Amino acid sequence: MEELDVEPALTLVPGVAPGRGRLHFQWGPGEMLVCEAAFPGAGHGEKGPGCPYIHVLRKDQDIHLHTLRKLFNESHGIFVGLQRSDEELSGKSKKAQLVGVSKNYRSVIRACMEDMHQMAISTRDPALHNQYSTQVSILSAMELIWNLCEILFVEVAPAGHLLLHLLDWVRLHVCDVDNMVREVLSSENPSKHELFWNVVDIFVLQGRMEDARHLLSKEATANPTSKGMCKILDDLMKKMPVLGLGNTQTLTEMELKWQHWHEECQRYLQDGTFASNPHMESICKILLGDENAILEKKELMTTWYHFLVTHLLYSHPAVKPVELRFYAQSSLDQFLGGENSPEPLDTILMAAFEFEIHQVIKECSIALSNWWFVAHLTDLLDHCKLLQSHNLYFGSNMREFLLLEYASGLFSHHSLWQLGVDYFDHCSEYGRVYLELHIERIPLTTEQKALKVLRICEQRQMHEQVRSICKIMAMKALRNNRLGSALSWSIRAKDAAFATLISDRFLKDYCERGSFSDLDLIDNLGPSMLLSDRLTFLGKYREFHRLYGEKRFSEAAKLLLMLMTAHIAPCSFWMTLLTDALPLLEQKEVIFSAEQTYELMRCLEDLTAGKLDNQKLQDDDIETTKVEMLRLAFARNLARAIVKEGTLEGS
Repeated sequence: MEELDVEPALTLVPGVAPGRGRLHFQWGPGEMLVCEAAFPGAGHGEKGPGCPYIHVLRKDQDIHLHTLRKLFNESHGIFVGLQRSDEELSGKSKKAQLVGVSKNYRSVIRACMEDMHQMAISTRDPALHNQYSTQVSILSAMELIWNLCEILFVEVAPAGHLLLHLLDWVRLHVCDVDNMVREVLSSENPSKHELFWNVVDIFVLQGRMEDARHLLSKEATANPTSKGMCKILDDLMKKMPVLGLGNTQTLTEMELKWQHWHEECQRYLQDGTFASNPHMESICKILLGDENAILEKKELMTTWYHFLVTHLLYSHPAVKPVELRFYAQSSLDQFLGGENSPEPLDTILMAAFEFEIHQVIKECSIALSNWWFVAHLTDLLDHCKLLQSHNLYFGSNMREFLLLEYASGLFSHHSLWQLGVDYFDHCSEYGRVYLELHIERIPLTTEQKALKVLRICEQRQMHEQVRSICKIMAMKALRNNRLGSALSWSIRAKDAAFATLISDRFLKDYCERGSFSDLDLIDNLGPSMLLSDRLTFLGKYREFHRLYGEKRFSEAAKLLLMLMTAHIAPCSFWMTLLTDALPLLEQKEVIFSAEQTYELMRCLEDLTAGKLDNQKLQDDDIETTKVEMLRLAFARNLARAIVKEGTLEGS
């Protein structure tokens, strides 16, 4: 895709006076914050006058329109289905599949267009009505372009059949005459209605011969004097050769029949058969492909491409695809007549008729307000093997570049970002890099959303992003004093340092309140407690309390002693552990053996001998009292243990 040789469009920020001050910018995932500078310039510290506005400029505004959600959601399913079935089919079956995919995309566009049209009719807000009407026009243009691309690039209709597809295209998109027809047919005398011949002309211009003949029969019934002319014109319309889609005749046979039919029309015109009725004479001239006669109906056709298809129908029905460009340019020039310059839509359609696929994509990228259209159309054309030779100078191919841009826009939306993940997945070169960058910017507003993002990262082995998300959620939980959630996230992140910090908070809370919070989590740490020594201690210390509560005193005593002697308990917690030993020391049955009691006494002496926190002990009367109580309890238990062990040895 070439770079534009034009200046970028000027975007006016409402409320910002030019020249009054400087602007500050801050980029976001899919938007930019703009605000007036609070200071007059560099080096000035005084606050400037008035800085009332902060503006949000979005590069993909359409992504945030709720009315287009259906378009984005339903087309996502079609896109993913196409990627998955790409390798399954080949030859004619693959072509049929791609045509079916194209029709599915168009049906989604049309459904959204109809919904938007209903909203435009039902709303009473003029601003909303204008917004919906604008979107209807844009969607209509999108379907028009897509349908033409489908005929020329996906369907690849041959000569003869090509014109039939173009006729269907014109009938569907260009001129809706149903209301006019109803008005004419519902009148008392349809042939006398002021719009009667307009409707007949439109039917002829669109090649709808059966409808035109039906109206002519009304004229023949109402005006016996014109019955003969109506019969001749009806026969000419009936005899007009058409190469049907299921017809077995060859193109040569059809051209020969068409030539004979054309000569018959010419004879009737030259004989003056319709001279007494200007309307029928005009229709006969149209059947002969008279450009001036067709151009006289310019107001009924409204567009140059309608004129093109009508002219081809009656002049070159066996037109080949490669010839379209010449007829299209001629039709555009004649229809506009030098009075008006082509609109962007005209430029896009002309590029399609010239089979300039890359120009179509380029012009659509410029003209349309979002990347949806070009991303999906380019992907479809890439599956048709029409873009294989076109790589961009900055690395990626055109398909991937446009998909990346579209998916990046989806990631700026609070919920549509989930669709963007699949688009990145199907960009083989840069998709993963883009996904890693964008997924880190998703605001993790709730745990449910965080879990959803986390699952996406885990499925794709994005380990760095998994750790980052878990750390963010752990920190949020810690700030809100939700220790259980914070510990769970830190374990999931495998962050030993953070797990240690949260374990310390659990222990601190226990010291202050005398009980643990989030017991279910701590009781079921399992192998996760090995993440850090402090977490191991927390889990084992909680196990000690559980054993004590179950009156399994011997096991509880061994575990308590192990926590002291293995040095995994924090130094600040030693006094708490020794205090926890007091109820066991006072049991009727001797729980601690003499050797275990000596170990406990050694730990107490280490604590009080200045190796750990001696100054604090000396200054704190409560702590000093605890030490004296512990020494007394150890001495009594030691005596009881020695007596018990001596008695056992003697026996």
